[in-house]
Amino acid sequence: MLRIDALTKRFGDKTAVNSATIAVDAPSMIGVIGRSGAGKSTLLRMVNRLNDASSGTITFEGEDITSLKGGARRNWQSRCAMIFQQFNLVPRMDVVSNVLHGTLNRRSTVATLFNLYPQTDIYQAIEILDRLGIAEQAPKRAEALSGGQQQRVAIARALMQDPKIILADEPIASLDPMNAQVVMQSLRTIHEEDGRTVIANLHTLDTARRYCDRVIGMRDGQIVFDGTPEQLTTGVARDIYGADENFSEAATSTEIETLDRPKFRTPAAYV
Repeated sequence: MLRIDALTKRFGDKTAVNSATIAVDAPSMIGVIGRSGAGKSTLLRMVNRLNDASSGTITFEGEDITSLKGGARRNWQSRCAMIFQQFNLVPRMDVVSNVLHGTLNRRSTVATLFNLYPQTDIYQAIEILDRLGIAEQAPKRAEALSGGQQQRVAIARALMQDPKIILADEPIASLDPMNAQVVMQSLRTIHEEDGRTVIANLHTLDTARRYCDRVIGMRDGQIVFDGTPEQLTTGVARDIYGADENFSEAATSTEIETLDRPKFRTPAAYV
């Protein structure tokens, strides 16, 4: 399915990701953990092709992703959706239009300029919002929503792309615990019900253990752990985060958080 082989990214004389190798043979929910600067975000950005790799390869279902250019690269970014910590919504645009931006790669330039959407896409966008529990927010400006609601809009936009893979870069880092739980459960449900692979950069061990089938730990650009949540012991966490000998399970989540720190209309009204 997805294979990452000896993937490396250098910025000048700094190596952000150093020979990362990962194989995902079936749809999975994967958490990537590590200190700030460990290379987690750079790894995901290379998989999505927002950043080019310095060396190494990414293949998906036998296709060489690292060599894609132009339209083929944009097509891959549709199949491999990205969700960001800061949501990346258009604040003054209504929620459903933000979700419909997930279709931009398959729309004509004229349709994009005049903000024209097929009615079927509008219905689909609202159905996705309903699935995420925020359909009533569809006519509101994105800036009027809470952080947790905005992140669910970002997830809905990603689902409009109908991706095979969803990459989430610190999707809950700026959210309160209640909204963080809602967002993570949404991603988990999408994985289970849709059979999509979800790879999320996370900042607490508890979150990785609770929602993920597999956890990858990064330190100084290298993968230093790849296993199940049950294998993510305090000793392993010490290796990943480079903590001293007094590092404890109780302190783990606090340490990570410190180190790694934002009237309903019918579909026809949007045509």
